[in-house]
Amino acid sequence: MSAAGDKAEDAFRTIGELSAELGVPQHILRYWETRFPQLRPLQRAGNRRYYRPSDAALARRIDRLLNQEGYTIRGAQKLLAGKAPTSEGPAAAAPRPAAPELSPQIRDELTAIRDRLAMALAEDS
Repeated sequence: MSAAGDKAEDAFRTIGELSAELGVPQHILRYWETRFPQLRPLQRAGNRRYYRPSDAALARRIDRLLNQEGYTIRGAQKLLAGKAPTSEGPAAAAPRPAAPELSPQIRDELTAIRDRLAMALAEDS
């Protein structure tokens, strides 16, 4: 059984059921449908939405990307469209290249800028 009550995992979900499962308002799910072409629930009489198991899984992934991993809408769109490396893909497993070494002069200039910024922010608060 699923977290959405007494429905089986492979059962269709209404927008209210999926909304409750994800903890997001129904209007957010409708908005995601306008921004993510992959998210297309069935619509029956009276425009009632029925989310198939694959739709519900995609909505869970969108929710995770936006609300847990901090992606923007555009970033999540690119990721889902395959235009960015996914967290499951081989690119994610590759080590991040090391930052280039800075000369002592550049490092000192950057440190001075950081310190000036910190003082300016402290003065404003």
